[in-house]
Amino acid sequence: MSMEVPPNSISLSSWDYLLLFFLRPFFALLFVLSVLCLGWWMAWKLVLVHVPLVQEIFGLRKKSSKPKNPERRYSQFYKSRDSSANPPP
Repeated sequence: MSMEVPPNSISLSSWDYLLLFFLRPFFALLFVLSVLCLGWWMAWKLVLVHVPLVQEIFGLRKKSSKPKNPERRYSQFYKSRDSSANPPP
């Protein structure tokens, strides 16, 4: 009694094993990472760039510094106090 392999049986070659165990998972991970990167890029361009907190974290917004007004509330108070304590001669 000899054991014959039926013609419909599948035998995998070394290329099939390489494809099955290494290349398919690699391409699956590559696909998932590319979809995530594309989604992040679109969210960044469309939404996240306009969020003030994100702008502040990544340094995208230049902080405008206004020159301080020399006639502020406290300086006016002390100036009027000095002028009333020391009347002009």
